[in-house]
Amino acid sequence: MHRSHKIALDPNHQQATYFAKASGVARFAYNWGLAQWKRQYEAGGKPTQASLRRQLNAIKREQFPWMLDVTKNAPQMALIHLGDAFGRFFR
Repeated sequence: MHRSHKIALDPNHQQATYFAKASGVARFAYNWGLAQWKRQYEAGGKPTQASLRRQLNAIKREQFPWMLDVTKNAPQMALIHLGDAFGRFFR
């Protein structure tokens, strides 16, 4: 017998705003990583998700300070998922 639990999120206004910010940061990080990946790959490099994370961490305080408003996991997981997607593509 299989059982499941259905859990619904019912965030208040402050929590919904935070979720929207975190989603926006993750989306921006994914798109930034995709652009960097393409640029580096076309230049003959072999980018990795770890190198992209290091690059983003090096510049986000100066260029993207609004990314610091949410947890570091939002952009980090977006770039990890990007790296996994490229890894499956090249396999």
